[in-house]
Amino acid sequence: MEITEQQKRIIQVIDSESTSVFSISHRIHENPELGYQEKFASDLLCTTLEQHGFKVEREYVGIPTAFCARRGNGKGPRVAFLAEYDALPGLGHGCGHNIIASSALAAGIGLGAVVDELGGEVWVIGTPAEETDGAKVIMVQKGAFDQIDAALMIHPHPGYYYITESLALDAIEVEFFGKPSHAAAAPWEGVNALDAILTTFNSLNALRQQILPDARIHGIISNGGAAPNIIPDHTMGRFYLRAKQRAYLNELNQKFLACVQGAAIATGTRFETRMYENPFDDMLNNLVLAERMRDYLTEIIGVQKVERAPEHFGSIDMGNVSHVVPAVHVLVDVTEGKSLSLHTPDFQTAAATPYADATILRAGKALALTGYDVLVNAAFREAAWREFKQEMGS
Repeated sequence: MEITEQQKRIIQVIDSESTSVFSISHRIHENPELGYQEKFASDLLCTTLEQHGFKVEREYVGIPTAFCARRGNGKGPRVAFLAEYDALPGLGHGCGHNIIASSALAAGIGLGAVVDELGGEVWVIGTPAEETDGAKVIMVQKGAFDQIDAALMIHPHPGYYYITESLALDAIEVEFFGKPSHAAAAPWEGVNALDAILTTFNSLNALRQQILPDARIHGIISNGGAAPNIIPDHTMGRFYLRAKQRAYLNELNQKFLACVQGAAIATGTRFETRMYENPFDDMLNNLVLAERMRDYLTEIIGVQKVERAPEHFGSIDMGNVSHVVPAVHVLVDVTEGKSLSLHTPDFQTAAATPYADATILRAGKALALTGYDVLVNAAFREAAWREFKQEMGS
C-alpha cells in the first residue's frame, strides 16, 4: 500500500502536533464532565481548532456543548471526524472519551493542513452526552450530518477491531397506577400496583425463551411502593430493550408492551409508558471505509493485528449516524492487549498512559488518511455510498 506526498505530510503534521494533542487528552481526562456539561472540553477543542484555521460553530444545532469545526473551500465532498468528550458519573473517563476527542482533533489538524489543496471540506463535529442521552440522536434529527459524505470515529478498547457490532436500544419507563388500602385490615379494598410490575417481570422472564439470542431485556423497579403496610398504588420500572437490528427491536417493543398490558389486565391497574432516553439504532459499519482504515492501520501505521469485531459490545448513538451517512466506529487498543472492561477504574487509568497517547496518534493518522481518500477519490466515495444504500435497502 502506497501513500501520496500529501498523505505523508498529513502524518508529519500529526506527529508535529503530538505534544499539544497529548496535553489536550490529559487535560480532558483530568477534568471529567458529565453529558451536556462538557464546557471545559468543548471550549478547549474549539479554541484549538480555531488556532489551526477551522471556522467553529459553537452550540451546534442548538446543543450548548456541541460544535462543528470546518476547514476547506465549502465546495465538493465533505468528511467529518466525530469527537466525544463526556465522562461517567463517579468514574471520570472510564470509557476513554478523552481518547476519542483527541484522536478526532489530531485527524482534523492533519487533514486540515492539506485540505485547501484538495478541494472539499474537513469537519470535526463535537457530539456530547454519549453516555447518557445520546446527543447524536438529536443531532441526526436536526440534520447535523446531512451534508457530509462520511462520518468517521474511533473508540478506545482492549485490542484493535475495524467493526463495532452494537445493539439498537430503546429505554422504556413503565408506571402502574392502582388504589391504596391498609395491607392488613382491608387489602381487598386496594388495587396492587406492585403486583403489576412483578407480573411484568415474570412475563418478560418467560418471553426471553422466545426471543433471538442477540436480543436483551433488562430492567429495575425504580419505585416499588411506600411502606409494607400499604397496598402500593403507584410503581415504576425502567427497562432497556436491545437487539442487533432496529427492525427486530421494533417487534420486541410490541411483545414488551403486550407483557405490560397483560400485567395491567391481570391486576386491574392502569399503566403508562414513555421513552426516558433517546433510542439508539444498530451500527451499520460501512466496510468500504472500515477496511480502508484497517489497511492504513496495518500497512502504513504499523499496527500488528486488527481483528474484525469483538464478541460483545453495548449500544452507541453512532448507530443513528450510520443510518444517514456512511460511517465507521473503529475500536483502538489502549490497554496493551490486557482484558480490561470499559466503565471501570482500571480502564479510566489506561486512558491516560503513554501507550494510550501513542494510540491517539495511530488513530488520528488512520482517520485522516481515510478521510483523505473520501475527499480525493470519487470511486472510493461512491463505493461507500453504494454499500450504504444497499444496507439501508435491506
